Amino acid sequence: MQLLQYIIQQTQLTSKSVENTISLLNEDATIPFISRYRKEMTGNLDEVQIGEIVKFKETFEALEKRKKAILKALEEQNVLTQELTQKVTNSRDLIELEDLYLPFKKKRKTKAENARLQGLEPLAKMIMSQRVNDLEYTASKYIKNDVETLENALEGARYIIAEWINERTDIRNNIRRELERFATISSKVIKAKKEDEKAQKFKDYFDWSESLNRIPSHRLLAILRSENEGFIRIKIEIDSERLLQRIENRIIRTQNECAAQIELAIKDAFKRLLFPSLSNEALSNAKEKADENAILVFAKNLKQLLLGAPLGEKRVLAIDPGFRSGCKIVCLNEQGDLEHNETIFPHEPQNQKIEAIKKISFLVDAHKIEAIAIGNGTASRETEQLVKKIQFKNAVDVFVVSEAGASIYSASKIARDEFPNYDVTVRGSVSIGRRLQDPLAELVKIDAKSIGVGQYQHDVDQTKLKKSLDSTVESCVNTVGVNINTASESLLSYVSGIGPKLAENIVKYRNKNGSFLSRNEIKKVPRLGGKAFEQAAGFLRIKNGKNPLDDSAVHPESYNLVDKIAKEAKRNVSEIIGNKEILKQIDLKNYITKNIGLPTLKDIISELEKPGLDPRATAKVFSFDATIKTISDLRIGQILPGIVNNITNFGCFVDVGIKESGLIHVSNLSDTFVKDVNTIVALQQQITVKVLEVDVIRKRIQLALVK
Repeated sequence: MQLLQYIIQQTQLTSKSVENTISLLNEDATIPFISRYRKEMTGNLDEVQIGEIVKFKETFEALEKRKKAILKALEEQNVLTQELTQKVTNSRDLIELEDLYLPFKKKRKTKAENARLQGLEPLAKMIMSQRVNDLEYTASKYIKNDVETLENALEGARYIIAEWINERTDIRNNIRRELERFATISSKVIKAKKEDEKAQKFKDYFDWSESLNRIPSHRLLAILRSENEGFIRIKIEIDSERLLQRIENRIIRTQNECAAQIELAIKDAFKRLLFPSLSNEALSNAKEKADENAILVFAKNLKQLLLGAPLGEKRVLAIDPGFRSGCKIVCLNEQGDLEHNETIFPHEPQNQKIEAIKKISFLVDAHKIEAIAIGNGTASRETEQLVKKIQFKNAVDVFVVSEAGASIYSASKIARDEFPNYDVTVRGSVSIGRRLQDPLAELVKIDAKSIGVGQYQHDVDQTKLKKSLDSTVESCVNTVGVNINTASESLLSYVSGIGPKLAENIVKYRNKNGSFLSRNEIKKVPRLGGKAFEQAAGFLRIKNGKNPLDDSAVHPESYNLVDKIAKEAKRNVSEIIGNKEILKQIDLKNYITKNIGLPTLKDIISELEKPGLDPRATAKVFSFDATIKTISDLRIGQILPGIVNNITNFGCFVDVGIKESGLIHVSNLSDTFVKDVNTIVALQQQITVKVLEVDVIRKRIQLALVK
């Protein structure tokens, strides 16, 4: 099967769309660039569809690579026949391929191999023929050297037969289907660990059993984590008797002495070879699906978080709150540059509240602060209440900002390079303030796994997780666009076609030559060639540049087209930008060419109507219930304001202003069945909840969504 045919079969997309997309990918075009600027070539495929093509392209290429390796190995063993070559070549997945290779795979010294070395393979073949009349007499001929008894001879022959049975593709596939449909996963607590404090969070799985194909991803990952931490043992179970009977029906054709030996070999093959291997494979497949599910949840959450509402270019005072060590304060200008930092001690044990209020008030006036960002960690509520008591001369909005990952950033090389003369506490405070100004620009500096919006992110396949999260960050960055004159290296590195090295070169060029005045000037950056410029230009913005289109998502390759549209409207380009009346009158059909169709033309007009418009919402002020300070303050039936801070398949977690987040189980999100939690709530959404249950000992809070 060819690559094109394989992808079409997997995706059900049109041949032209897939073929052109593959061609663009082979030319090193990125997913954001293809989906935005090559719509005519792909048939208007979106990023998700192009991502599927990329995934199946990689799967196909990995399969083809494995086929070549196996064919080479078989050829070196001199066992490669025309029939085997055809079977390997026609394989459609890795499992089928590995089953074909299994009989020829170099094995460690097995019981079957020892039996062969003892000369027992002819006896095994005779037993499998089921035509031996006097098995005892026949087997006695093989008693010699290490084969001391009749039972030794029969046992060795059975080992060989068991290996043959294990290598039969039809039997393996039959057991796979049975495991897929009927296997259960069960768990039992390890008695010595039952009272372990750390084991209590896995208490639900101390005695658990569930269908393997129905277990939710979060539960399987929790069970596997509990096993890895040594608190429980897990087992995959199935009706073995039914499976053994099915194998016997496939092999045994007589009722003679040979049949009895084959029956014993089948039981041995199943218990020692088939079931351990295939049950592990079934668990591995279930884990892989659970990983995919968890990674998808993480990617959705990350996207919502990265596209969270920015405050914009406002002057911000940021506070990283604390008790004994004090509250670290920084003042940032509109671009997020650090202007001032110091520490105040308003809380226990110092209790310097009056001094702290005076200091905050002075800094707000001195630095013309427009908003205050307070980290949501230790002493957050107390600091927020203190700040809200201050009577500022001008209106100052107060926001509580997630600190997740701020400590990771503050200790990172990126932070050290940005602030070489400041310690981690100052860097952490800066990160909190910048997150309010622009969550996307700041959060891209942190390893996505550390942001805290995942579901068992440390338990899933780390390579797949990184790939998915990097793709999500790239999509978000390119959706919003990047100001090339203010963006950090981290942010620039996610722009289509750029990467870390070119991002570094852009910043070096900017530092040496000053701000870019046009997109064309970007070509002067060392090592940034024509291909990189083509991929990146449409996503890079230049504010107040020579050409107004440089601050839009219109690609430079379409500038001539926009000039033509403006000329025929008897205006210059700057006059048609934002002028909806003129833009409405344009007949797009007059501008269709071989390479530019209606999808691209509609995108251009849409961008001209609102050039450089940030697709994100604007940050809104939010206040928690001031009477709720700890979990002990919660009462069943209370109605509280909250913010969604994590979404999973089984519900969402809500910050109600205390250390512990409450869970709204999926069953408490709506009166009707909820298939996808994201259709009901979004990350960082401000909602109202009702307290259903409070477990102070286990620190668990059950909530319901109030509409």
